[in-house]
Amino acid sequence: MRNVAIITDSISCLPPDMARQYGVRIVPINLYFGDKVYKDWVDITPTEAYEQFLKDPERFATSAPSPGECLEVYREVSKQAKDILFVTVSAKLSMVYESAQVAREQAKNELPGATIEVMDSYTATAAEGFIALAGARAAEKGQNLSEVVRAVEEMRDKVSNIILLDTIRHVYRSGRIPKVASQAGSILNIRPLLTVSGTVNFASVVRSRERGIERMLRAMRDKVGQQPVHVAVMHAYALDEAERLKERISSEFNCHELWLSEFSPVMGYATGTGTLGIAFYGEE
Repeated sequence: MRNVAIITDSISCLPPDMARQYGVRIVPINLYFGDKVYKDWVDITPTEAYEQFLKDPERFATSAPSPGECLEVYREVSKQAKDILFVTVSAKLSMVYESAQVAREQAKNELPGATIEVMDSYTATAAEGFIALAGARAAEKGQNLSEVVRAVEEMRDKVSNIILLDTIRHVYRSGRIPKVASQAGSILNIRPLLTVSGTVNFASVVRSRERGIERMLRAMRDKVGQQPVHVAVMHAYALDEAERLKERISSEFNCHELWLSEFSPVMGYATGTGTLGIAFYGEE
């Protein structure tokens, strides 16, 4: 039995097998297609969700887990560990953090023996996943809650991500730019490069996918240099290209850890299919 249980949400892009390997509990985001509700990565895979999305994007919606859903997860994991740490997607991007905090207050009377901490990752995608993994790996070593929190904070300070959109057409759904600007950018074949640090930020734009990939790899090289690097390659319904990117990263970088995952459809709703991304950090 571990001292600390780690929870994160499905926007962290942690593949189910990796989550099981490290004992990370994933709280799914709710996905809505018309009148049907699915649990992200539970009732529907990202690939299946993107296939639904492509049929009718306007009928797709999402919502954060409710406080009641978070409380139920607290109940379950409290049977396995006395202390709990929930690492959430950036509070500026989703209501997950707020739901987790409300559930934490509700749990104080019901689970008096458990200490629950909720931490804002300030990011999303597999960068959030790496932060949760840092906590899980510290917990695996038998560290206590304060030590696990310290490991998570250290990872939060050094992990980065960069995302290449195949089109700007859907970005208006994020609220970052007007719909007419998205449509105009799509006509001009503008492909944005984004980062997530608190909020979604435009890093630059390119006119071709190849240049975008080069820009992503250059950004990673500038940050990590010759250090061993931990990398996650992510995609939205673009598996073949993601696998080629993974192979290239493996050949060009000193990879201590390299894995492949899919973007949660929660993000794909605003980025569109064909999106590629990397999350990474260097190991000194």
